Amino acid sequence: GNVSLFAFDKGQKLSEHTAPFDAMIQVTEGEAEIVIGGIINHLVAGQTIIMPANVPHAVNTTSRFKMVLTMIKA
Repeated sequence: GNVSLFAFDKGQKLSEHTAPFDAMIQVTEGEAEIVIGGIINHLVAGQTIIMPANVPHAVNTTSRFKMVLTMIKA
């Protein structure tokens, strides 16, 4: 897999898309709405969520936001 650090300013977004592998988001700063399969999940610093492969997901920030994304390639 791979590990990536993302940093967003308040109001920035990562538009809805799918990925062929499971991925994990670890929030390191701020807060955001992580939309997975149409369900809104409000996450803050210190929280983690798994995004299943091939399920549409998006990131909508509500503050300055940083996350570590770990792509799990089986």
